[in-house]
Amino acid sequence: MSLSFAPESDTVVPLYLVEAEELDTWLDSLPDHESNWIRAAGFRASIGSHVLMPDDKGSVSKAIAGFGKAKTRARGRFPLAAAAKSLPEGIYRLATDLPAGDLETEALGWLLSGYAFDRYHKNQGAKARLVCPTGVDAAKVEAIANAEALTRDLINTPASDMGPEALEAAAREVVKDFGGKIDVIAGDALLDQGFPMIHAVGRASDQAPRLIDMHWGQDGPKLTLVGKGVCFDTGGLNLKPGGSMGLMKKDMGGAATVLGLAHMIMALKLPIQLRVLIPAVENAVSGNAFRPGDILNSRKGFTVEINNTDAEGRLVLADALTLADEENPDLVISMATLTGAARVAVGPDLSPYYTDDDGISAALTKAGTEVSDPVWRMPFWEPYEKMIEPGIADLDNAPKGGFAGSITAALFLRRFVENPRYTHFDIYGWNPANAPARPKGGVGMGARALLQALPDMLDF
Repeated sequence: MSLSFAPESDTVVPLYLVEAEELDTWLDSLPDHESNWIRAAGFRASIGSHVLMPDDKGSVSKAIAGFGKAKTRARGRFPLAAAAKSLPEGIYRLATDLPAGDLETEALGWLLSGYAFDRYHKNQGAKARLVCPTGVDAAKVEAIANAEALTRDLINTPASDMGPEALEAAAREVVKDFGGKIDVIAGDALLDQGFPMIHAVGRASDQAPRLIDMHWGQDGPKLTLVGKGVCFDTGGLNLKPGGSMGLMKKDMGGAATVLGLAHMIMALKLPIQLRVLIPAVENAVSGNAFRPGDILNSRKGFTVEINNTDAEGRLVLADALTLADEENPDLVISMATLTGAARVAVGPDLSPYYTDDDGISAALTKAGTEVSDPVWRMPFWEPYEKMIEPGIADLDNAPKGGFAGSITAALFLRRFVENPRYTHFDIYGWNPANAPARPKGGVGMGARALLQALPDMLDF
């Protein structure tokens, strides 16, 4: 599906937004017949509410939508998208200034309200369409919306149709659309070319493990994105219980998110040299699955004791991060649905990230607030380093005790990156309940904040 603004036409309906605190004052400014109609409709200007005003021929002359109270807006995102969902099919144009918030972000929310995952069943998003508001860069907002739709589609697709092969095909489509290049190392070639942990995690699956390597752009600072592409995670021989396995189609959410971010970067023609690395595997169970107690070699040269085969994402990321670091780019970012501990810490709505660079952190915090893509800094806490040192090997993939699971996973990954400008996101990639512009299901997290922050982080 393509998410886009509506063209101007003679049938465009003007849309007025009203804050709940300003409703009485606004009504008093209207002609009596209009204010009486709106009051009779029981309109209270709550988020998602609307009333249609007829003309003397019975057609809709204008629409009025509620923008709620400031306190209510602070508890959610995309209040304008709530209006898009409630309004009947038609084309609308904002006839008032946005009462509060960022117009570009709210326009994006409206476009995203049109998203629906319809691969297997006829579903529809909001049918109300919007003329691009004055001052909003239509091409930019449409590019971001469609990149987010890509991320959602990839996450929502079950593993039966989104294994390592299909994820590779999706990456090839992105490259094809924008003129980059792609190389893939698969199967036993991973051993020959120095990616033993990617091979070990994925070798039990019927679909060969692989490392997807995308390049785009010839000039500017170098950015490398690394996304966890575990297309399904059984837990391996440390088998997950059924309740924990149910959402594991989303365990490639890091890969889906970096592909969405790459789509944004390329569509907007940002002046950077982009590289995207995706270790794509299925953590399956068979006679040749890697085992608890195994000690794996890594591309970096570190040995890793396997104390839980369900802590596999950090293993495939470690080999990919080592490759990323060898090129010494200006910025390395990894994104992964890595730990349940992160969800316990910040829930499903925030994108926790780790960095040693205060400038990167400041840019991300500012950007996340500006574009309603909230992020939260977590610590690379040095005293916990000893928790990932088992003694029998250089590193432990799953420290015992259960404490600080997201932090120890981040510390593990940092061991494979010497570049001081490394940032790691431990995202959820799933919206557990319907919300304006964010239906239940797969969702990009942190990508829009990163896009907004890139000029500050890379100085372009």
